[in-house]
Amino acid sequence: MLTLSYKFKFKPTCRQIPAIESWLEICRQEVGNDGLRERQDWVKSRKLPVNACRLGGKYIIPANPPRPTYAS
Repeated sequence: MLTLSYKFKFKPTCRQIPAIESWLEICRQEVGNDGLRERQDWVKSRKLPVNACRLGGKYIIPANPPRPTYAS
């Protein structure tokens, strides 16, 4: 089986650079917000009031997955 690949060099103009940088910044913030929301949901799903115990309840998020980290 033959696989072809192409490489292109990206050369934005001076007018395109600010627009591209703003798009990348928006994407970076969205990814960060999604990661933060995932970690907060993980913590919320494991919180209980002091006088309560979870005998028959279920976790919102399965109990098996590890705590989400910045890297994951």
